[in-house]
Amino acid sequence: MKPVRTRFAPSPTGYLHIGGARTALFSWAFARRHGGTFILRIEDTDVARSTPEAVQAIIDGMRWLELSHDEGPFYQMQRMDRYKEVIQQMLDSGAAYYCYTSREELDALRAEQEIRKEKPRYDGRWRPEAGKTLPTPPADVPPVIRFKNPKDGVVAWEDQVKGRIEIANSEMDDLIIARADGTPTYNFCVCVDDWDMGITHVIRGDDHVNNTPRQINILQALGAEVPEYAHLSMILGDDGAKLSKRHGAVSVMQYDEDGFLPEAVINYLARLGWSHGDDEVFSRKQFVEWFDLDHITASAAQFNTEKLLWLNQHYMKLLPPAELAAKVKTRLAARGVDSDTGPDLENAVTLYVDRSNTLNVLADAVEVFYTCVTPNPELLAQHLSDEARPALADFAAGIATVAWEAPAINALIKETVTKHGLKMPKLAMPLRVILTGQAQTPSVDAVIVLIGRDKVIAALGQNI
Repeated sequence: MKPVRTRFAPSPTGYLHIGGARTALFSWAFARRHGGTFILRIEDTDVARSTPEAVQAIIDGMRWLELSHDEGPFYQMQRMDRYKEVIQQMLDSGAAYYCYTSREELDALRAEQEIRKEKPRYDGRWRPEAGKTLPTPPADVPPVIRFKNPKDGVVAWEDQVKGRIEIANSEMDDLIIARADGTPTYNFCVCVDDWDMGITHVIRGDDHVNNTPRQINILQALGAEVPEYAHLSMILGDDGAKLSKRHGAVSVMQYDEDGFLPEAVINYLARLGWSHGDDEVFSRKQFVEWFDLDHITASAAQFNTEKLLWLNQHYMKLLPPAELAAKVKTRLAARGVDSDTGPDLENAVTLYVDRSNTLNVLADAVEVFYTCVTPNPELLAQHLSDEARPALADFAAGIATVAWEAPAINALIKETVTKHGLKMPKLAMPLRVILTGQAQTPSVDAVIVLIGRDKVIAALGQNI
């Protein structure tokens, strides 16, 4: 068996989205699983739409996901001389030919075919054939170059996901491989790249299935070895519709901005169309050891935001407190919040991580320890009753001298509610709102310890 060589070949016309990231992950994992080589190739021949910013967004996304490439990035625009060399070889061998059909002639041809309810296709009028006399090339029409596609037989391949696929050659016309200005086209460049780079396995989205028979024919005409193909099913949104921005088809880097960990995103992407029994949570190392093409499903995968959030919380809870605190510190600093002016951030994030499914939610929760909280008047009025005010006043007096530890503060809360004949929420709820601005918090005694004595006394004095 030849050494495995896979590639991820995005077009830099936008960001790296979830579908592309999954393709990159599967290609990367297959190469790693078999001790092979993973190549990054930037298919930037669409000059009008390709941008340096999009290239950087792809590279940033790959780096954030830690999908390191072994070779590349290679850029198609830097390989134009090679493409032209191969096109000339195909012209010389008769595998390609010049076509002088004008745009107006093609439009007229398509109109006639539509009237006859035929499939619109080039009719081969400039295709060289034995015994066929071609017209004199018009001087005013710059020619395109077409691939001389076989007319008979079928193109067949054993797709590693979809099974055997056969396409009759009669269904395909002669593909343009170079435009009138000399620039090569996508399907041709891909073939030359895969050939030159020795790609053994092409793992890509099933929107490329229709390109595959054309590419196989071109590769065979070049005398190149045809790689194995695995076409991944599409990803649907939570509601079963095609994945769009409202479902989560946003830049991979948006997940970073939204407070997701790359480990969670990788684990989640791995389960979009692939499985290893009932295993839902596994490390990157375990995924590589398990991954192969056999267990990729041919049916569409469905994006589930709740599952991604659940996984993200799982991985947040696995982080050492110091590492988790460092990530939250960066987010707080971006908001202008100095987390060095309050309690130890490690203690704060440890207290709230069980209630937070993203780093941003965790930062929102602990921010109260490092800023001045002004409770929402409506929320405060909802929880601060007249019968609770005397109890709060007694608690405020007691808090000035109590030992500053959770058990002692908890005992003071219990003594206060007992003294005033209240149920625990009647005191705990207004305490939460006054001190944090939040109606829901972890154990109120633990929160009070973190806030600090002086800050607690001042907040109670201002609000009761």
